[in-house]
Amino acid sequence: MFEKIRERYQRGYIRDDQLARYVSLGVITQAQAEEIKGTAQ
Repeated sequence: MFEKIRERYQRGYIRDDQLARYVSLGVITQAQAEEIKGTAQ
């Protein structure tokens, strides 16, 4: 699921608040969310 979320984030389909929601739901970890944000830059 991490790879799919990262790809969608990079394409602009997922916003930062949605990424935070995935963390709160336990779909990805906080570290993975930070990695996703770092790769999108």
